Amino acid sequence: MTERLTTLDASFLYLEDAGAPMHVAGVLVLEPVDGGLDALAELLEARLPLVPRYRQRVVPVPGYLANPVWADDPDFDVAYHVRRSAVPRPGTEAQLLDLVSRVTSRPLDRRRPLWEVYLVEGLAEGRVAVVTKTHPALVDGLGAVDIAQVLLDPTPDAPVPAADSWAPRRVPGPVRLVADALGEYVQRPTAVVETARSAVGDLRSTAARVRSATGGLVRAARSAVVPAPHGPLNRTAGRQRRVAVARADLEDLKAIRRAHGGTLNDVLLTVLTGALRDWLLSRGEPVLGSTAVRALVPVSVQGEEEDLPGSSVSAYLVDLPVGEPNPWVRLARLGYAMRSVTGSGRSVRADALIALTGFAPPTLHALGARAARGLSRRVFNLVVTNVPGPQVPLYAAGSRMLEVFPVVPLVGGQGLAVGMTSYDGRVYIGLNADRDGVGDVDVLADLVEQEVGALSESVR
Repeated sequence: MTERLTTLDASFLYLEDAGAPMHVAGVLVLEPVDGGLDALAELLEARLPLVPRYRQRVVPVPGYLANPVWADDPDFDVAYHVRRSAVPRPGTEAQLLDLVSRVTSRPLDRRRPLWEVYLVEGLAEGRVAVVTKTHPALVDGLGAVDIAQVLLDPTPDAPVPAADSWAPRRVPGPVRLVADALGEYVQRPTAVVETARSAVGDLRSTAARVRSATGGLVRAARSAVVPAPHGPLNRTAGRQRRVAVARADLEDLKAIRRAHGGTLNDVLLTVLTGALRDWLLSRGEPVLGSTAVRALVPVSVQGEEEDLPGSSVSAYLVDLPVGEPNPWVRLARLGYAMRSVTGSGRSVRADALIALTGFAPPTLHALGARAARGLSRRVFNLVVTNVPGPQVPLYAAGSRMLEVFPVVPLVGGQGLAVGMTSYDGRVYIGLNADRDGVGDVDVLADLVEQEVGALSESVR
C-alpha cells in the first residue's frame, strides 16, 4: 500500500499557486567552516537518510480520486537540491537578503522532492549562510526550522554518518494508484458517498461540511464583527518578495516583561505594534486612536515557559492597537487580548484553520483553498509566528551557528508575514513582504529594533 498525503499536507499543496508559494524558508548564518561549502554539502548528503521524505516526491492520483501519495524519486539528484551561491564583496547583510528575497520568490518544482538548500559564501569575515526552502507538506512550518534540523548538532565534533546505499522503490503507476484509492473506499464506504455528493455538486451539503470542519474559524469570524481594516498590508500579492531582518536581546525582552507584566509573546507583539504604528505614520497613512491591525497569531498551547517550544499550536485573532501611542498601554491591552481569546470564540485551533482546505474529498480541495484565501483577506491583515528555539549554541560541520531567521510565506491577500524565533540568548525576526506593496519592509525592520531599544532603555 502506498503512503498517502494527509488532508493537512495536501491542503498546503492546494493552497499554493505561482504567485503565492507556500514554502517555509530559513536563513542560518555560520562562522567560517573548515572545508568550506564542500563540508556542508557532504554533511547534508550524509544526513539525508535521517529524513527519508526528502528523497520522495508527490505523485497525484488520476482523477483526484484520493489524496496524492509519496513515492521515491527515481531521478533524485542531491546536486539539484543543494546549490551553491555567493554574494559579491563586501558581503553585506543587504546583499545576502537580496539573494534570499530572490530565492524565496521562486516556487518549488513539484516534479521533485519539495525542498532546496542554498549554500552561500562571500559574507564578511569569512562567514557562510545556509538558505533553506521546505514545503509545509514535508515538515510543520510552525514547529521546525525545516531541513536545518538535520544539519545542526549540539556539539562541534558530532560524527558524520557513513554514506548509505539508497535504492529508490518503483513509482506506482496510474493503475496501482487508482486501485489503492478504490481499495480505501471499500474499507471506508463513507468516502464513496462524500465523493459522489461532491461530484453531483451538492453545494448545501458541502457548505455544511465547511461549517462543521471549521467551526472555530467561523466562530472567530463572527466574533470579529467588524472586518479587518483594509490598508497597505492587504493587496493582491505579486510574485516577488523582499526579506528584512531584525534582532533583539532576549534578556532585554525579559526585563520589559518583568517590569510591566505579560509574557514574552505579549512583549514581542507590543514591539511589533509600535513598529507598525511608526511605519504607517512614515507612509502617511491615517492612524487614529481606534486604528488597529488584525494579526493571526499562532502560539504554543503546551510548554508555555518562554524558552521551551510547545508541542501543540493554536492560532488567535488579535487586534494590534497601532493607534495607541503609549507602549505600556499597548502591552496591557495585548496581554489582556491574548488572555481573553483563549477562552472565547476567537480562539482558533490550528487544525481548524487548516481544515478549511480539508473539509471534503480531494476534488474539493481547490475550492476550500480559494475560500481560505478569500476569507483571510477579510479576517486578518498579517500573520505573526513566534517559535521559541534552543538557548544553547548549535553547530554545522563544526562551525557555530551565529544567527537564524525564519521566513514565513505570504497567504493570499497578505503583504507581510512576520516570523520570530529565539536562539542562544537572542530573538531573530524575519519579515517577508510583497515587493510591490510593502517594498519598504527594511524600514519596518529598523523600527522594530528601535522599539526594542526604546522600551528596554525605559525600564533600566
